[in-house]
Amino acid sequence: MIVLVVGACIIGLAPILVRLADAGPAAVGLWRMLFALPLLALLARRESGGIGPPGWVLGLAGIAFALDLAFWHYGIALTSVAKATILSNLTPVIVTGVAWLVFRERVRPLFLAAVALAVGGACLMTLARDPGLPGANPALGDAFSAMTAVWYALYFLAVQRARRTRGAAQVMFWSSLTAAPLLLAASGLLGERLTPATPGGWAACIGLGVMHVAGQGSIAWALGRLPASVTSVVVLVQPVVAAVLGWLLFGEVFGPGQMLGGAIALTGVILAQRAARPAAQPG
Repeated sequence: MIVLVVGACIIGLAPILVRLADAGPAAVGLWRMLFALPLLALLARRESGGIGPPGWVLGLAGIAFALDLAFWHYGIALTSVAKATILSNLTPVIVTGVAWLVFRERVRPLFLAAVALAVGGACLMTLARDPGLPGANPALGDAFSAMTAVWYALYFLAVQRARRTRGAAQVMFWSSLTAAPLLLAASGLLGERLTPATPGGWAACIGLGVMHVAGQGSIAWALGRLPASVTSVVVLVQPVVAAVLGWLLFGEVFGPGQMLGGAIALTGVILAQRAARPAAQPG
């Protein structure tokens, strides 16, 4: 749990570094993968069985992570850091929903009420027009950020499945290696600038690579020891860190409507996870 909390705090730096990296959103995701891969390869070689061959689950994790980064980075570019991070962290609602629909885990009325609360809070936060929150196209950025939660949930479930038989560094290496060419293709198709234009942009991309290893690596390690539903709620410390840094560095101050919507959304997410947990343990 300690490793998970530390990893989530580190990941809270991601939207700040994405904003500072002056390249295309998908291209920034590519550099994050490329700078992380050498470190991940060294760590994976030290695990039992070495790097090992990839499997379909790791491929699925890589595809989901590429989509997650592309959608989220565009969300960060188009709306505020805090809104992009909070909306992308609706993941627990989706994770517990999949457990209900796919794995036939019983769900209580409290879960359905919590989902309505989370979605309602997210809608309130995105519809509120509070001053002080910049964004080139907030509505589109909010939509991209909310869709990120779907891809992140798929990534969470794939990583948890892969961690049954593979080490955390192995999972991170193969998912990152799979994501890199997809992000390169997305960057080319969208006509983005591939390389950062300034030394500060390169430094931000390098920082994203290190953060990827330390932050996502810690989360992947914790997923091998904790339920995905619990993990997906603990990482909600990430939007808190991102919101504070967005306020300090970019002057992104939440107004009353944004604060209320964000609080309602996060409360609904936490209640959804708690409501689903007893249903998975009948009796």
